[in-house]
Amino acid sequence: MKKQRPMNLAIQTMALPITAYASILHRVSAVVMWVGFAFYLPTLWYSLQSPENFALLHALRDESIIIQLFLWAFLTAMGYYLCGGVKHLIQEAGHCESLEGGAKISWACIAAGVLLSVLSGVWIWL
Repeated sequence: MKKQRPMNLAIQTMALPITAYASILHRVSAVVMWVGFAFYLPTLWYSLQSPENFALLHALRDESIIIQLFLWAFLTAMGYYLCGGVKHLIQEAGHCESLEGGAKISWACIAAGVLLSVLSGVWIWL
């Protein structure tokens, strides 16, 4: 018996549901956070050693666009990861478990993540 199965799936032509994109973004934000913590924690330790160290890092943050972009990416990842965690808690409580509900809460999670990203950018650059 020969089954009629596709031999070569073109993954790039398949449309993923919004819940898949929300899940992928949640995982990517976790990786960005872990990588960011490798740089953020030693910097935090250095800044807490003396007021001069804190002032030096504060001046570096104000002058360097690279540090500002790194901080923005880190805060964006943290914000989206927080939104994804709240989404999972809501779903674990028994809400938005249907396909339609999952899509709505995924859109809300992505929208909240974008809003937090914009707010963190405003906080850094203004």
